[in-house]
Amino acid sequence: QVQLVESGGGLVQAGGSLRLSCAASGRAFSRRAMGWFRQAPGKEREFVAGMSWSGGWSTYAASVKGRFTISRDNAKNTVYLQMNSLKPEDTAIYYCAARQDMAGSRNTADYDYWGQGAQVTVSS
Repeated sequence: QVQLVESGGGLVQAGGSLRLSCAASGRAFSRRAMGWFRQAPGKEREFVAGMSWSGGWSTYAASVKGRFTISRDNAKNTVYLQMNSLKPEDTAIYYCAARQDMAGSRNTADYDYWGQGAQVTVSS
């Protein structure tokens, strides 16, 4: 079993930055691929960023590429999402997710464990 707890959300003005953290407990964090997803009101949950178990492979949604960076610290059982140049359309609840597999994925259905979410609000 894996438990994921996000932190670092909040309110920021457009153009600002936030860093989300996701602390994982349970077994084998360092052998799990991790991902970030988001869900805006009235919309489906969408992929934001994903990373393989080692951090050697990462991928981003087109809407955030060049502005967001996913990283992980396996010694601390934590994955991060650095968000720069934030836009009002980035407003959403952001979810951390973990796979039972080491390979990264962009597919929501491939993830087995989910955090409770962190609210990010970007004002114009």
